[in-house]
Amino acid sequence: MTTPELTPPVLVQEARAMERLLVDLDRAKEIAVDTEANSFFNFHERVCLVQMTVGESDYLIDPLAQIELEPLGRMFADPKKLKVFHDGEYDILMLKRGFRFEFKQLFDTRVAAAALGEPNPGLATVLKNHFGVELDKSLQRSNWGARPLTDDQLSYARLDTHYLIPLMHEQRLELASKQRTMIVDGECARLEQLVPPQPEFNPDEYGRLKGARALDPDGQQALRELFVLRHRSADAADLPPFKILNNEVLIEIARRRPRSLRELSGVPGFSPRQARKLGDAVLDALARAKELGPLRRAPTLPAKDGTSGLSDTDFELHERLKLWRTERARVEGYDASLVLNRHGLLRLAEKKPRTRAELDRVDGIQPWQAQAFGEEIVARIDATLREFESQGLPKSARRVIRRGRNG
Repeated sequence: MTTPELTPPVLVQEARAMERLLVDLDRAKEIAVDTEANSFFNFHERVCLVQMTVGESDYLIDPLAQIELEPLGRMFADPKKLKVFHDGEYDILMLKRGFRFEFKQLFDTRVAAAALGEPNPGLATVLKNHFGVELDKSLQRSNWGARPLTDDQLSYARLDTHYLIPLMHEQRLELASKQRTMIVDGECARLEQLVPPQPEFNPDEYGRLKGARALDPDGQQALRELFVLRHRSADAADLPPFKILNNEVLIEIARRRPRSLRELSGVPGFSPRQARKLGDAVLDALARAKELGPLRRAPTLPAKDGTSGLSDTDFELHERLKLWRTERARVEGYDASLVLNRHGLLRLAEKKPRTRAELDRVDGIQPWQAQAFGEEIVARIDATLREFESQGLPKSARRVIRRGRNG
C-alpha cells in the first residue's frame, strides 16, 4: 500500500473534530499512538502533535490549538484499551510531563521487534520488512511547532501510526510462537511506571564537550563560564543551546580567550550576528573566568550508566554481570537490554543476591528474568564475591574503574 491510496488524515484543531475522535476512541480497543515535539527548534520542549490511528482513521491532534485534551488522558489510563507505540519511552515521558497523563495497557512494537531479534528495530526498517512500506524520514527533524503544518508534514506524521496495529498483531503471534511475550509485557509495564526526570542544569557538564579536557586550566574555567552563558541565553531565547553557540565555537573561544569584540569576531564560526547579540556577554563571561583564575580541578562527572556511586567491588561485579548479559543476549538472539536493563544491573551490583530467594526480592528484576536467568545470575555473583573474598579485587580492575569514572 502506498501513501496516495490512504484516506486523508483527520486534523484535530477544533471541537467538532475532537468529538469525532472521541466517538471512535470510545468504540476502539486498540489505538496506535505517536508524538512529534520541537526539541530541535526550542529550548522549552513540548509536544506539538499527537498522532493516533483508530480503526481505519488516522487522526493528527494539535495540542497547540485551543482544544481540550483531558479526554485523551482518560483513554491513556484505561486498562481496557491497548495503546500501541513504537519506541514509546520518549513519547510517554513527554505526554506525562506535558499533560500529566497516566498510562495503562501498552504495547511497544520496537520492543517487540528487538525481542524477536530484529537487528534494526527502527520503524522504517520494521515496516519495510513486514509490509514492504517505504517511509520517508526526511521530515523527522521538521519544525513541528510551526503553524500551519504543511501537507508534507501531515502525510509524514500519519504514517508513524498507520501500520502499528497490524504490525502489533503479527508480532504477537511471533512472540507467542517463540515464547517471548513476557519480555514485551515486562518492558511495557516498566514504560507505564516511567517518571519524567526534573530538568537540572549542571555547569560541570561542560566537561563532556569534545575537546574540553584538552584545554589548559584557564581555558577550562573560561569554557565553564561560557557554558553557563549559553544555557541562560538558550533558556531566555527559547532556542536549543547549539543554535546559540555550537560546541566547536564554544571550545575555540575558550581556547583563544579573546579580549575584544574585534578578536572575538575573528574566532572561526562566530558570526557577525552572534557578535552583535552575544559579543558583550561573551567578553563578560571571559572576564569572570579570568577573575576566578585557573580551574583548580577538572570536574568528575557522574557516569551516564549510573555506576558512579558504586564501590570498586560493586563496580567490578557490575562489569562482570554486564559481560555475562552480552553473552546471554547472543545466545538468546535478542538485545542485551532485554536480558537485563541497566537499572537491573545496578540493583544486582548493589544488592548482590547469592540465592534465588534473595534475587526474588531485588526490585526491578522481573519474574520471567528470575525464572530464565536466576540460577546463572546468583551463581555468577556468588563466584565473583568468593573470588574477591579470597583474593581481593584485582589491582588492574581498580585502575580501570578509576579511569572510567573520571571520564
